[in-house]
Amino acid sequence: MPEQSSADRFEAVVLPHLPAAYNLARWIVRNNADAEDVVQEAYLRAFKFFDGYRGGESRTWLLTIVRNTCYSWLQRNRSRELTDSIDDAPEAVTDDFANPELRLVQDADAQMVRECLAELPLEFREVMVMRELEELSYKEIATIAELPIGTVMSRLARGRKRLHSLLEPRMGVGTKGGAA
Repeated sequence: MPEQSSADRFEAVVLPHLPAAYNLARWIVRNNADAEDVVQEAYLRAFKFFDGYRGGESRTWLLTIVRNTCYSWLQRNRSRELTDSIDDAPEAVTDDFANPELRLVQDADAQMVRECLAELPLEFREVMVMRELEELSYKEIATIAELPIGTVMSRLARGRKRLHSLLEPRMGVGTKGGAA
């Protein structure tokens, strides 16, 4: 039986992760056509360096390349988005991990949640997408984003809190007064 070619191996190992790659890119660059371009560029980079891939978690390896390609693309095309600080509106992070906002998010209209998620600063949006939509572990997110696990956890907590604060007024939850 002949040995698999590098292209065949690449196809078997990396192509199954195309939906996750596109999803991450779409949420980072916030445009479908741009995300397609970024994913294509990321896959070309992955193929170019595939001979250096030594096994392990191919999804994490690929999403790291996609994320880095997204940031390179943003630097070239929309550098302003990279300078928006996540600390523009600091919020207190509490240790309430019972997470009522997660329940709120699960019960909310999906379109409204997507709109609010798109409004989050990039640093929050990317970890939220990787955790909540792609269901990556904290360790996988830390590897992909090149962050300490504590920073991933902090950004998730702050991102969830900010997402909750964006959803509240749109859903009429927690507003003062209410209907008479």
